[in-house]
Amino acid sequence: MAAPDSYRHATNLVGLPTGLLASPDYNDHPLRLSIHGTRETNAALFRMLGDAAGLADAQAAFRAYMNAVFDLDAPNPPDRLGRKRHRSSYLKVLHGWGFDANGPAGAVLKGWVESRFGLAPLFHKAPLGPYPSPAWMTYVEEKMAARYHTNAIAQQFDLLYEYGQWLFWGDWHGTAGTARTARGGLPGWPYPPCRHLTLYRGVNDFSEHQVVCWLGKREAIARHNNLVSFTDSRETADTFGDTLLEVAVPISKILFCNALLDGPVLRGEGEYLAIGGDFRVRLAYL
Repeated sequence: MAAPDSYRHATNLVGLPTGLLASPDYNDHPLRLSIHGTRETNAALFRMLGDAAGLADAQAAFRAYMNAVFDLDAPNPPDRLGRKRHRSSYLKVLHGWGFDANGPAGAVLKGWVESRFGLAPLFHKAPLGPYPSPAWMTYVEEKMAARYHTNAIAQQFDLLYEYGQWLFWGDWHGTAGTARTARGGLPGWPYPPCRHLTLYRGVNDFSEHQVVCWLGKREAIARHNNLVSFTDSRETADTFGDTLLEVAVPISKILFCNALLDGPVLRGEGEYLAIGGDFRVRLAYL
């Protein structure tokens, strides 16, 4: 059951047809994804991760590598007129998403999903509908804002995604120097081996979603935006709307959760950023 052409681009960087990637068939039976060339051109990061004895070591290794490669800790350099230049950072963009997923930072992240996974957004401030439209022009202007497209921001998110996949798929198994728990996990990592996480989203209406078909009174296939926030807490989701969506999200579609980094990054408790598509959802009405 492929998504329509208007929801996908012909190409992506993960090696699967975009229509399949967006489909409930993929979401039910996910395959591992990798952004072309990212691990090969950043082999040093994955050697560092391979030496991690636990999650805290992996988090420290990732932050150290990102700070060194993208110079994130350095003060912003001045331009020719002495004004401070903005050095874009994956952390600043994630914080921006946390404040407003429909702001410029949200547009940058949705644009990253477009370029890497081939999925076009459905909503940014308003339903996007057919291209072109005023809503589309606003989205394009914000996703291309020069303020955010410095310091190889797309490559920063490529690395964040690959680092998360390294953890979720258990690539630390069999690497030299890696300690394991009795359950076979990386010490400190909160997730057991699995292919899906049960996540929740509270909504008041489906303006950011499209119901593809109803499978029953409380089950449907819903088309989500190309990047969408979930939470692992049913109670937290309840506070965001009177309709609760329960979704089995493939780990291959998780871009970010707070467990990836030390300290909370997104404001929402238990928040996850996931690549969108057509998901089977269970609905509960409050």
